[in-house]
Amino acid sequence: MFSKILIANRGEIAVRIIKTCRRMGIRTVQVYSEADAGSLAVEMADETVLIGPAPAAQSYLLQDRIVEAVRQTGAEAVHPGFGFLSENATFARRLERENVSFIGPNPHAIEAMGDKITSKKFAAEAGVSTVPGHMGLIDTPAHAVEIANQIGYPVMIKASAGGGGKGIRVAHSDADMAEGFAAVKAEALNAFGDDRVFLEKFIIDPRHIEIQVLGDKHGNIVHLFERECSIQRRNQKVIEEAPSPLLDPETRAAMGAQAVALARAVNYDSAGTVEFVAGQDKSFFFLEMNTRLQVEHPVTELITGVDLVEQMIRSAWGEKLAFGQEDLAINGWAIESRIYAEDPYRGFLPSIGRLVRYEQPEEGPHPDGYTIRNDSGVREGDEISMFYDPMIAKLCAWGPTRDAALTGMARALEDTHLAGVGHNVPFLAAVMDQPRFQSGNISTSYIKDEFPDGFHGLLPDRRQTDILIAAAAAMNEIAAEQSGDPSDRTDWIVLIAAQGQGTSGPGEAHGVSLGYDDDEALSLELAGEDRALHLSDIDWRPGQAQFRATLDGQPFTAEVARVADGFVIRHRAARARVRVLTPAIAALYARLPEKVAADTSKLIQSPMPGLVVAIPVTVGKEVKTGETVAIIEAMKMQNILKAERDGVVKAVGARAGDPVAADDVLVEFE
Repeated sequence: MFSKILIANRGEIAVRIIKTCRRMGIRTVQVYSEADAGSLAVEMADETVLIGPAPAAQSYLLQDRIVEAVRQTGAEAVHPGFGFLSENATFARRLERENVSFIGPNPHAIEAMGDKITSKKFAAEAGVSTVPGHMGLIDTPAHAVEIANQIGYPVMIKASAGGGGKGIRVAHSDADMAEGFAAVKAEALNAFGDDRVFLEKFIIDPRHIEIQVLGDKHGNIVHLFERECSIQRRNQKVIEEAPSPLLDPETRAAMGAQAVALARAVNYDSAGTVEFVAGQDKSFFFLEMNTRLQVEHPVTELITGVDLVEQMIRSAWGEKLAFGQEDLAINGWAIESRIYAEDPYRGFLPSIGRLVRYEQPEEGPHPDGYTIRNDSGVREGDEISMFYDPMIAKLCAWGPTRDAALTGMARALEDTHLAGVGHNVPFLAAVMDQPRFQSGNISTSYIKDEFPDGFHGLLPDRRQTDILIAAAAAMNEIAAEQSGDPSDRTDWIVLIAAQGQGTSGPGEAHGVSLGYDDDEALSLELAGEDRALHLSDIDWRPGQAQFRATLDGQPFTAEVARVADGFVIRHRAARARVRVLTPAIAALYARLPEKVAADTSKLIQSPMPGLVVAIPVTVGKEVKTGETVAIIEAMKMQNILKAERDGVVKAVGARAGDPVAADDVLVEFE
């Protein structure tokens, strides 16, 4: 077995690989950019090598730097993780010439299946059903429009070397195609160094289902069943699960057989994923093959008990698979939530900065029957950089049933607390609580369907309202006692201004009468409702960001923050400003006017921190509605900002190449 492996990647996947190498007794070398000098992966590895500045094109994508690090450290093999050089056949061949093992498939398989255009031709020759499209290269927007009209809208524009949701747009018209084609080519060149683009028919109301395959160098290939990856935003997966709620045993077997046949056609010899687009009627079409480890591989590991990173290493060493297809079975259900540094309340725009707080759920088996796993590459105090994907962690929950896994995931999200950057935990919690997701009736348009106007949080249901009342009342009492100013008052008014209802007005009023039981549990009688709440096992003191307790026998965790006249409390996707007041003070709050938001209708502001790619307008220019006025790049994605009304440009606040912060004014209209 290898004695030393170099990891040509960063973040959580580097940490993930190091953990398996440690268990196998293999030393690790971690390469890193200047931005990752203090990262968790660098701290955990046995050896480290600096390979360049922060931009990936000057570090993680430079083959010369990686190969030099291999020579310098004497590593016998390279694990590329996912992204960067993981699907680069030239890199794999170069390592072969250096007598260094590439922990991934052979270069022929990478070329045949890693390139999306070539892979579709292989699939067609192998008898695998494919989505209608144009597999040839397309050079100009006019050519793209011509082909799109032949295929019929809607049409998906995809980068041939793409991955991770980048380099993908859906066009519904000639105008969409012309603009989207140029944007995809630019994104592809920037992210992958390859601007080739192809087109394919966009299937209406589809599901994204993929099959995990695994092969060795002796011709043995198996599949490890499927993953449902339909919960996507901007073509990037957000929530995955295994198995799929859609498939029956017959369809699962058919998809698995096709995936294995395709892998066998190119002598596949590592972990890989065959992706399908599936109709709600269980029809399916080959989409692409990812010749690498997938981000969502943990859910497959949780339902099969197979460590895919270990199997990749063993395959690269030349070992035979220790199991056959008949030895594999699905055990339970697993769900993965990708926790991103992005602000769901601002259109999921990337968020960068320092992670000043990061409290993670406890990993391992839980008394309620589920198991939690959290693959993370950052720690409290780490910087979330604009140069890389904004992923913070992959939070996974396993249970014997889908309902058990859902329960585990929802509770794990409650126990996750982040501060310093925007994050999508409230949104992930909202999905877990939605009846449609719970039913398994999903598609790739789920997020667009369920949140057509963006995500603004959910209004609290009855239990969440009870949590807000009880937590606020308890914190009010605890804070008063610790400040040395306790009150003998037992009757209070709790005002809840839920998100979407404003935070300066009074909100809903709930009268409560407090009392303590012998075990220091708090009882709250609700005025006019003929019922009482029982709050026990209270775990909170002033300054803590999470309030833990048991309400009427059910444990919960809420994210809390003290503000001038109360608290801001979030339970899952419900967030509210909560005030605990005397009846007289509560009456005065009803007279407070709502704050009026500032008028920004004449401003084009940067929606996120990033770099200005272009501002194609000048002072005095007349701009029409829908015209592009700025292009901002962040997290390797280009974001096109358009005018929302006709107007004349009064001022331009930035130029190409300038770094900008969120809300910086780019263009002002008269």
